[in-house]
Amino acid sequence: MEWRLPDSGAVSLSEPFRFIRHLEGEPAVIRLGAIADDFTGATDLATSLRERGLRVAVVLGAEAVPSVEEAADLDAVIVALKSRTAPVGEAVGSSIASIRALEPLHPEQYFVKYCSTFDSTPTGNIGPILDAVLDEVGESRTVVVPAFPDNGRTVFRGHLFVHDQLLDESPMRHHPLTPMNQSRLAGILAPQTARAIAEVTVDAVWQGAAALSDALEALPRDTSYVVVDATTNADLETIQAATAGWRVLSGSAGLAFGMRGEHDPASQRFDVPTGRRLVVCGSASAKTRAQIADALEAGASGHQLDIERLLGDPDAVVDDVLAWLSGLPSAALPVVYSVASLDDVRSTAAGEAVEAALSALVSRAVAELGVRQVIVAGGETSGAVTTALGCRRLLIGPQIAPGVCWSLSQTSGLGTAHDGPAPTVALALKSGNFGADDLFTTAWKALS
Repeated sequence: MEWRLPDSGAVSLSEPFRFIRHLEGEPAVIRLGAIADDFTGATDLATSLRERGLRVAVVLGAEAVPSVEEAADLDAVIVALKSRTAPVGEAVGSSIASIRALEPLHPEQYFVKYCSTFDSTPTGNIGPILDAVLDEVGESRTVVVPAFPDNGRTVFRGHLFVHDQLLDESPMRHHPLTPMNQSRLAGILAPQTARAIAEVTVDAVWQGAAALSDALEALPRDTSYVVVDATTNADLETIQAATAGWRVLSGSAGLAFGMRGEHDPASQRFDVPTGRRLVVCGSASAKTRAQIADALEAGASGHQLDIERLLGDPDAVVDDVLAWLSGLPSAALPVVYSVASLDDVRSTAAGEAVEAALSALVSRAVAELGVRQVIVAGGETSGAVTTALGCRRLLIGPQIAPGVCWSLSQTSGLGTAHDGPAPTVALALKSGNFGADDLFTTAWKALS
C-alpha cells in the first residue's frame, strides 16, 4: 500500500519517511501541533484551546503553516484539512505533509483531531492516518478518545453514544457519506488498521490520572491504539493528565479540555468587520435541519437550492440566489440551504454541486454585496467556502457554542473583481451536528 505526498512521489508504508527529532534540550516552539480532518473540526479544537488560555491559529493546509518566527506568539497550530472523506491515499498524504510542515516548530505533542462521531468507513480514514502519523513521528502508541460530553458524545465500555443513543442507533446511521453502523469503537477501527487495539474502561479513569497511567502502561507492548472511556469533562481531563507525556494524541476537541495556557481569551484582540450577514448550509444533519427550521420560524429569510437545476446549470442557480440576496434589506438574515428533510438528500454528486454552489455564492456575496459575517454549516462546505475566499489563516475568536466559534480571516482571490484591499470576513464554521437549535439567530450576539 502507498500514499502520495504533494509533489514528492510515492512513499511506501514499509519504508516511512524517517522522522527527525529535535536535539535533546532544544526548546519546543509550540505546545501543540495538530491536524484536523475538516475545517469545522479545526475550529472546534481551536475553540477548546482558546477557551483554556492557549494562543492558537488555524491554518488552511500544510503550505500555510507559519515559520518559527511567525509562530513565536502562538501556543498551538492546527492544520485544517479535507481528509475525512477524501480517498485514503490523498487523506494520508495531506496529513503527513502537514506533520512534516509542523515539525520545524518542534511541538511538544502532536494531535490527530477527528469527529466526535468517529466518521469513517471500513477502509478509513482514521486508521490509515493514525498508522502513518505514528510512523512519521516515530511512536508506537496513542489513545483514541472521540468523547465530547458537552455535545452529547460519550464513550462507555468502549461504545460511543450520541446523547442517550448508541452511535449506530443515532441519526449518524443515515449519514450519506459515512453511515455509522456500529457503536463499538474498536470494531469500527479494526478494519482500518492491522495494529493491535485495546480498551480501557471508565473504571480505570475514575481512579485518577496516576492509576490510569499505570493501566495504560500495563497494556501489552504491541498495543498501538487504546480506546479510553470518557463520560464527563472530568474524565477527559484525567485522560489528558495521564497522557501528558505522550508524543501523539488522537481524539475529539474534548481531549484538549485538560490543557491550560496563560492567556485570558477575553483579552485576545478580535476586531469584528461590519457588513451584511449570511448563513449557508451544506450539511444534511438532523441538527442543522432543526437550526434552519428554527431560524425561518424566527423570521429569517430562507432560500432552498433547487438541486435538479443546480446539477444542470449551477452558474444560473448561483446568479439567481445572488439576485435574491441583493434584493433583501441590508439588516436581513438570509439562510441558504440544500436540505430541509431527509427526502432532499441526494447523491454524492449532488453534495459536491452544493458545496461548489455555496462556496461560489459566499465568494461573490463578499465581493459584490458587502457580506462580512458568515455562518457555514457542514465540514465539507466550510472547506469549500474558505478555499473559495482564499483564506490561509483563521484568527480564533469568541465561542458561540461548544465546538463552535467566530473567527477572522483576510480573503484573497475572490471570484469577482474587488476594488480596494482584500476584505476581512468573520466566519463561524459549524459542524453539522453542533449547536443549539437557535444558533443561526443567536450567534451574532457574540460579535457585538
